[in-house]
Amino acid sequence: MSLATPVLEGNRLSLARLLTQIENDSDEGRAALGELFSHTGQAHLIGVTGAPGTGKSSLVNQLARYFRNPDARQEPRRVAIVAVDPSSPFTGGAILGDRVRMRDLAGDPGVFIRSMASRGTLGGLATATSGMVQALDAAGYDLILIETVGAGQAEVDIARLAHTTLVVEAPGMGDEIQAIKAGILEIADILVVNKADRPGVENTERALRGMLQLAHPVAHRTWHHGRAEMVNAGSEEGGLDEIWQTPILRTVATEGMGIPAVGEAIIQHRQHLHGTGDWQRREHARLEAELNDLLQAELVSRWRQSVAEDLYHRTLNRLVERRISPRQAVAELIDEGKP
Repeated sequence: MSLATPVLEGNRLSLARLLTQIENDSDEGRAALGELFSHTGQAHLIGVTGAPGTGKSSLVNQLARYFRNPDARQEPRRVAIVAVDPSSPFTGGAILGDRVRMRDLAGDPGVFIRSMASRGTLGGLATATSGMVQALDAAGYDLILIETVGAGQAEVDIARLAHTTLVVEAPGMGDEIQAIKAGILEIADILVVNKADRPGVENTERALRGMLQLAHPVAHRTWHHGRAEMVNAGSEEGGLDEIWQTPILRTVATEGMGIPAVGEAIIQHRQHLHGTGDWQRREHARLEAELNDLLQAELVSRWRQSVAEDLYHRTLNRLVERRISPRQAVAELIDEGKP
């Protein structure tokens, strides 16, 4: 029997088995994802990214607790957490230690936590992250928190996957300048200054606020063909009122300070996305990016099968000997591999 049916029925053990199949890219996992896809599209995907040591795991833990036990105005939400840990470039292993910081959530049937290794993938996510998120979405989780590997300036793949992206900074780490550099600041829907009880929090917040004020006041980000583009909101119906103003919020995640404000900002951003049509635009861009990635992987795989192994190695040897350039090698191999 396919794993899709028990997953839709809420069987947590079957869900865990399916996530393993998806991570291993097995035929069973692919088949189950195909069956589950029509049941996806309901969950709010929340990305949490930032430099190592800013307290992302502690923040995710507290946000999950908040959405499981919100104030009287809201119903408890079912929460799933996907925590991506870096793999060693030497051994290929990963500690998967994020759950150590999430012990408060143990035993809650409304929370599902899954750690996974990046397996060498750049961009802050793993190759199978999107498939895992789809499985959790189909399983009925309302919010899916996706914690990335400690991201640098260009590791912003999370912005293509998530509806709402939290960028976490911390004072005293020199990250103000890193955040200003291209990539990491522009993807933030919500900026969180964690560890706000440390000295220098005012300087960090001032630097981030200054950069937000320098950003284009009449543009918002959208994704097109896998790249971020700035769209002039004044040319769209609704004008400047539709621009989301990125808030800067202070937290001390280990003590739970500031967590309700971040949770409320996440809810407000979801309402904003639905109210302006950005939810549909981001879904379209996310699925387009996933389609392009899968097409690229499949085409490369089929091409490798169509080209003789000895031809590939002969071309590679000529490249190593500097007899042809990399582009010439690609052109020759593609011409030889044409049907």
